[in-house]
Amino acid sequence: MLNLNNAVYTITTWVLPLLLALILHEVAHGYVALKLGDKTAERAGRLTLNPFDHIDWMGTVAFPLFLLAVQAPILFGWAKPVPVNFSALNHPKRDMGLVALAGPATNFLLAVCFVIFARLVLPFCDPDSFVGLWIAQNVYNGVLISVILGIFNLFPVLPLDGGRVLAALLPNGLSEKYQETEKYGFMILLLLLFVLPFLGINVIEWFIGTLFPFFMQIINLLVGV
Repeated sequence: MLNLNNAVYTITTWVLPLLLALILHEVAHGYVALKLGDKTAERAGRLTLNPFDHIDWMGTVAFPLFLLAVQAPILFGWAKPVPVNFSALNHPKRDMGLVALAGPATNFLLAVCFVIFARLVLPFCDPDSFVGLWIAQNVYNGVLISVILGIFNLFPVLPLDGGRVLAALLPNGLSEKYQETEKYGFMILLLLLFVLPFLGINVIEWFIGTLFPFFMQIINLLVGV
């Protein structure tokens, strides 16, 4: 059965946890922004778990399917960014950092939930059955995707969340200068993700690989593994 449905099996065990991680990440940004004074995401109808309100057809569908098709070692994607008006926040500079942190923090919390689910539910699943194996693979991929997505977004390059956090922490003058680099952010990410690895310089891989064991250790400590 697994052989006959291999494509569907692979897609559902990667795409479902990816969608969950991306959607919750974006909703968290909008929800924290709302609590800190900005109603932009709420007015845009983005504080919802409806996936069709968050799907970016390139980043959420086409790109992940391409990675699956070429059997990339890890699945990656992005959702439609939740709109945030930083000037409407109660304390724009400080709150910008808090709104940014909400996304990765939610991903790490989701990873904790996946691990708890694994401890409570997987012992009752037959690991030799299709359903049991499917659930276990979703949980494993869910932890992996959630932690990697959280770490990746902490990378200190605008417009990633780590860049916003760094901008919030820097002194005003330096922060303003740093925020001007956002117009080059997409090109910098392309360089880091595709060009430099081709030359054997894996900055993002090093960043994620360095922090992944640290965050997994924290998650395991919280869950009591």
